[in-house]
Amino acid sequence: MRRLTSLSLIVGTGVMLSMSACSKNGGGLFGKKKESSSATGWNYNDPKMGGFSVAKSKDQFTGPGLVFVQGGTFAMGATEQDVMMDWNNIPRRITVSSFYIDENEVSNVNYREYLYWLTRMYGESFPDVYRNALPDSLVWRSELAYNEPLVEYYFRHPAYNDYPVVGVTWKQATDYAKWRSNRVNEKLLMDAGLLSQADIMNQADDNTFDSKSYLAGLYEGTPGKMSKNAKKQFSNPDGSPRGAQFEDGIMLPNYRLPTEAEWEYAALGYIGQNPNPSKKEGKRGEELIMNKQIYSWGTNNSGLRDIRRGNWQGQFLANFKRGSGDNMGMAGGLNDRASIPAPVQSYFPNTFGIYNMSGNVSEWVNDVYRPLTTIDGDDFNYFRGNKFQTVYQNAEKEFEKDSLGALKMRDVTDEESASRLNYQKGDVINYLDGDSLSLVEYGYGVTTLINDKSRVVKGGSWNDRAYWLSPGNRRFMQEDMATNTVGFRCAMDRVGSPEGNKFKTGQIFRKQRQKR
Repeated sequence: MRRLTSLSLIVGTGVMLSMSACSKNGGGLFGKKKESSSATGWNYNDPKMGGFSVAKSKDQFTGPGLVFVQGGTFAMGATEQDVMMDWNNIPRRITVSSFYIDENEVSNVNYREYLYWLTRMYGESFPDVYRNALPDSLVWRSELAYNEPLVEYYFRHPAYNDYPVVGVTWKQATDYAKWRSNRVNEKLLMDAGLLSQADIMNQADDNTFDSKSYLAGLYEGTPGKMSKNAKKQFSNPDGSPRGAQFEDGIMLPNYRLPTEAEWEYAALGYIGQNPNPSKKEGKRGEELIMNKQIYSWGTNNSGLRDIRRGNWQGQFLANFKRGSGDNMGMAGGLNDRASIPAPVQSYFPNTFGIYNMSGNVSEWVNDVYRPLTTIDGDDFNYFRGNKFQTVYQNAEKEFEKDSLGALKMRDVTDEESASRLNYQKGDVINYLDGDSLSLVEYGYGVTTLINDKSRVVKGGSWNDRAYWLSPGNRRFMQEDMATNTVGFRCAMDRVGSPEGNKFKTGQIFRKQRQKR
């Protein structure tokens, strides 16, 4: 009897797997198509077969304010003669993965929205959160200039709503990107019916929405009104509701500052030199990277606009300082129509559709500055500034939130990294920075102006000469400092096909028929 039972179990399992395989190919015995595993044959999203949840394959959609930048290889570094004698941007060929970047610089009204939310969330319990996020309007002051109107009005008057925010430190820009990630993902969950809009008015202190806290199950939100299909999708095998997981494809990757390599690649916009890239290969990119265009607008190196179709935006293709004492030209013939930063969508965008990658304001990027860093760094997704972290767990191995609702993180220790093949330290900001043999450490204001808080600044500004408008040029500033010439824009990782949502990854070939 026992033998018969075992045999029945084997046969039953075989029938069940056959049904699963049939269901993938043609509907199975019950005529209902279910997607199943190509490895085991078990159905996905089927409570009767374990309930393993698999979201339907989908492309990453473009987040608010972003444009898609198709990655590739390019020569990162100097285009013009190194007249500053810095020797800090030696050309080097690297590859950048596809990513997203803001269409324009973060504007005053964007940043004021951020401050408004901080006041609503933390104003009573943690007023310093709001105060620490305020841009420094005193960056407009000068000992020998009358700029007090800009101190008073530039950030808050509606006439400057669409002008780039300035007076923001690297740390403030990074915090803004984190806040923006949370607001975007929260709305996506509300649109999917997984969170209730009523939560917006109830958030405060440690119960504010944070993407990582939500995914860790620590955000105490009210479920929204899901559709019938959504309720089925977001149910556990026992029928109880569950929250969204990142694997569901609803939430987006985090907004962040772009890396230096990403920013420079996006600014050059080489995709415009490949004719009709979505329809045919055209020229091969390997030859194009040696064309070495000087500015972000392409082959027009003079920077003068073709005014045969109108000169409503002035003669220049960017907002910069033409020479000593000339920030905008003469009355009746303003050359760039701006004496200070211009609105964030002024002038023509480059071929990626990105505005003001040369001129207007310089921009923070994510990298820690080193003079010869590109020689030492990887040639794929080059970046200096890694300080690896992992999720903090208490003595009971539980995740925790901090007082502002964010998931607690901790630094990865050297002991945890010692036996790894790809890295042996948690903090690798100083890795191969040129002083490994001498054991000399950077000391800001003591041996050098460079230290681990020195961050790269890219692009020229409204108060810079044309030399700084070239995307390959680079400067640096301490991450806790600000000026009236530096703003920022955000970026986001791209997942899936590097060619965009119309394409699949890799070379796709038709399956060959085998001879019998």
